[in-house]
Amino acid sequence: MKPLIFAAAAALLFAPIAHAQPAADIIVWNGPIYTGVEDAPRVEAIAARNGVITFAGSRAGAEKMEGPRTQVVDLRGASAFPGFQDAHAHFRGIGERELTLNLEGLPTLAAAVDAVKGRAVQATAGAVIVGRGWHEGRWPEKRTLTAADLDAVAPDNPVILMRGDGHSLVANTKALEAAGITAATVAPAGGSIGKTADGKLNGILVDNAMNLVAALTAQARPSLDAALDAALKVYPARGWVGVHNMSVEWDEVLNLERRARRTTLPLRLYNSVTPESAERLFSSGPRHSPDGRVETRAIKYYMDGSLGSRSAALFAPYADRAGDTGLLMQTREQALPLYEKALRNGIQIATHGIGDRGNAMILDMYAEAFARTPANRRVESNPRWRIEHAQHLRVEDIARFEKLGIIASMQPSHAISDLHFAQDRLGVDRLAGSYAWASLINAHVIVAGGSDAPVEQGNPLVEFYAAIARKDLQGFQGPNWHGEEVVPRGTALQMFTVFPAYAAFEHDKRGRLVVGQRADVSVFSVDLMTAPVDDIPKGRALMTIVDGRAAWRAEGW
Repeated sequence: MKPLIFAAAAALLFAPIAHAQPAADIIVWNGPIYTGVEDAPRVEAIAARNGVITFAGSRAGAEKMEGPRTQVVDLRGASAFPGFQDAHAHFRGIGERELTLNLEGLPTLAAAVDAVKGRAVQATAGAVIVGRGWHEGRWPEKRTLTAADLDAVAPDNPVILMRGDGHSLVANTKALEAAGITAATVAPAGGSIGKTADGKLNGILVDNAMNLVAALTAQARPSLDAALDAALKVYPARGWVGVHNMSVEWDEVLNLERRARRTTLPLRLYNSVTPESAERLFSSGPRHSPDGRVETRAIKYYMDGSLGSRSAALFAPYADRAGDTGLLMQTREQALPLYEKALRNGIQIATHGIGDRGNAMILDMYAEAFARTPANRRVESNPRWRIEHAQHLRVEDIARFEKLGIIASMQPSHAISDLHFAQDRLGVDRLAGSYAWASLINAHVIVAGGSDAPVEQGNPLVEFYAAIARKDLQGFQGPNWHGEEVVPRGTALQMFTVFPAYAAFEHDKRGRLVVGQRADVSVFSVDLMTAPVDDIPKGRALMTIVDGRAAWRAEGW
C-alpha cells in the first residue's frame, strides 16, 4: 500500500543541500537508518538543525555538516527508525500500573491470589487495595477471580482488581459492602453486576457498574502527579516518542500543559478527552502547549465494552453465553448532537468499538453526522474521525471505513492476547473480520497502531511483532486465526510512525526521516526489517530523539 498522501516523500528525502549550510545540531550514523519511505527505505546518515531534518543520505554527505558543537550519535550497529508513536494508550493508567498491584502476566489464578495475599499482609486493616491486569483467558484455571477468592486472603481490606481490559473488575465482600452493593442493587445502564447461580454476588462488575465502587477506588488511587511522573519515566524507555492519550480528564490536560511550560517533556502527547470534559474542549477549541508537545483536540466516546468481559456489542449472541449480545454505552440520540457539534468546532471524534454491532453502529452514526454537516460547514473537510480498536467487524463493513474516511486505531497485541479465548466467545465464522489489519489496509484504510497500555504491556517491539507474526510470544497461533491478516514489515512500520502522525493531523511534520520533517527517532537493538521474527520482541529500546535532541538513552549505551 502506498497512500497518495505520502507519495512526495521520496522526492523530499534527497532534497538538495544548499552550499554553506549551517552545521547540524545532531547527526545519526553507523547503523541501518530506515526512513519510512518505500522507494528509498534506508540511508547511511541523517542530520538535523533546529529540530528539523536537513539531510538524509550518505555518511559522506553528513560529514560535511558536522561542526564543533554537533552531537554525533554513533549507532554502533543499532537500528534507527522514524519515531514510534503509540496511537492508543492511557497515560495516567500507565503510571498507576507502576504504583499499584500489577497482576499483568501472572501465569495462574492462584498466583494472582498469592499476590493479593502478599499485599494484604503489608497493608493496614481497612486500607483499600487496588490493582489491575488479571486475565483469566491466559490461566489454566479458565475462570475469573471471584469475591470468595479475595475474601480468603484479604478479609480485612476492601480489594478491587480491574481486569486487564479495563472493562470489568472483581471486588471482595469487604469492598462490596463498603460501596453499598447488595444482591438487590440494580446495575446502571451499560453495566452489569455478576451473580452466582443462586443469586449471590460473585464480585464481578462490568463496564458502567464499575462506577459503583469508584469512590472506594479513589481512596487508593495514586495522585495525578505521581502517576504522570511514573509514566514519563516508563514510556520513553520503551522507545516511544509520542502517545495518543485516551480518555483524558481535564485536570490531566492542564497538568500536562503546565509541565510543558516548565520543562521539555521527553515525548509528545496527543490528548483525547473524556465525554465529561467535552464541553471544556468545545469552549477552548483545539489547544496545545507553546512547544507543541502537548496537544488536545479530540474526544473519546464508548460504544460498547470488551470481548473478554463479554460486554462488546454483537449482532448475534456470544458463542459461550446463550442470549447475551453485550452492552451498548451510547445511543444515537446522545451521540449525534455531539458529533455534529464536533464537526462544526474542528474537534476530532474517537469512539471505542469492539463488537461487530458496536462498530457498525459507530459507522452508521458517523455517516449520519457527516451527512447532516457537509464539508462546507466543518472546520476540517477531512475530520479524520477514528474508531478505537475496530476489533471485530462484519466483512461488509470494512469498505465503509474507506468510504467514510474513518481511521482504524488498532492494537496488534490484542490479537495475540485474545487468541486464547476469542474463538470461544465468537465461534469460527465471526473471526473472519476480527483484528483485520491487512484487510483494512488493502481497502486503503489508515490503520494507526497502538498498544492500549496499561491493558497491554505498551512495548513497541511486541506490537510490531504482533502485526507481522499474529502469534503469541511463545509462537502459538492456533487454528482459524487468519494468518493472512499479517502485514509486511514496511507496512507495520507505517502503522507506528506515519499513520499515527496522520491520525493526529501531522503526517506532513513527522512520521518519516526525510528532509523537512521533525527529527523524531526511535533506536532499537534489533533490526525490525531483517531480524528473525521471533527475535523482535527480545530486543530493547536504546535511545529516543525528539525534535532533534536526545530525549532518553539506555543506561550504559
